[in-house]
This record gives sequence, C-alpha cells and structure tokens, in this order.
Amino acid sequence: MRRVGICGATETLLIDAAIAPSLLPQIVADLADKGCTFHADERARAIVPELPAATEEDFATEWLDAVLNVAVVDGVENALDHIVQFGSSHTEAIVTSDESVAIRFMNGVSSAVVMWNASTQFCDGGEFGFGAEIGIATGRFHARGPVGVEQLTTFRYEVIGNGQVRA
Repeated sequence: MRRVGICGATETLLIDAAIAPSLLPQIVADLADKGCTFHADERARAIVPELPAATEEDFATEWLDAVLNVAVVDGVENALDHIVQFGSSHTEAIVTSDESVAIRFMNGVSSAVVMWNASTQFCDGGEFGFGAEIGIATGRFHARGPVGVEQLTTFRYEVIGNGQVRA
C-alpha cells in the first residue's frame, strides 16, 4: 500500500492452503482498513466470503491501484503454475521461512527480479544502485529488470531478505 501505482507494486497474493484459514482473514482486514479492494478465487472466498469473485482477466491485470487479487494455492508448485499462467515476468516474491521452498520458487520463476522475504517495491533501479532508471524490461533479450545506463544487457536479480519493507 506504500505506492500502488508503480510497476513494483504487488498485484496478486497467492497464499498456501495450509495457512490461508488462519492468515488470510487478518491480511484482508488489515489491507481493507488501508483502502485496498480485492478480487478473490473461490477458495479464498470460502475463507473470507465477503471478498468479490475474481475472473481470469483480473489475475492478468496490472491494477496500478489499491487492488489485490487473491488466490489460495496448494504449495509452491501450484503457485508457480499460477505465475506461469498470469505473471508478467516483472517481479515475483515469496514470503517463507522454509529455505528449500524459497529456493524452489526462486529457481522456478523466470521473472526479471525474484525476491525472498523482501518487498517487491525494492525492484527499482535506484534501490539496485543504478541511479535513475531508463526503464524496466521483462523480456529475455537485451535489457532486463530495472534499466540504468550500465544495465543494457541481460541480468536476473535475486533478493533475499528477512521481511524488509520500504518506508
């Protein structure tokens, strides 16, 4: 909710079915209090019934607003499948204390930037030390990720944190 109109803003929350019943209502309540609206799959709506139903188009939409898609998944493989279907190849993040799951996730997504326990809003040329960004690219040829003068080549960035957020 820091800056929802930027390319590094979170658009979709994929939450593991094992923790969704206890954690999802709290996440929704906290974000709703800050003005967030939602689009949720059937499994998320079974846990938080007041959530509006999501369409496939919703999961493919970059909202650039205080809107969050929510889906309940069965483990990291199901999350990776969802990302392959709907992701933009820009930035993906996982929040977990399980290193093996984090490594599987980081190796399983093809996005220009992948993060472990860090805010997606760290995907920024200035944060990466590039100075002013020329742009952002998600392709696999030439510039990839945040683009500064020296990044006119292909890079992939892996960010491992322990819960940092940007102020």
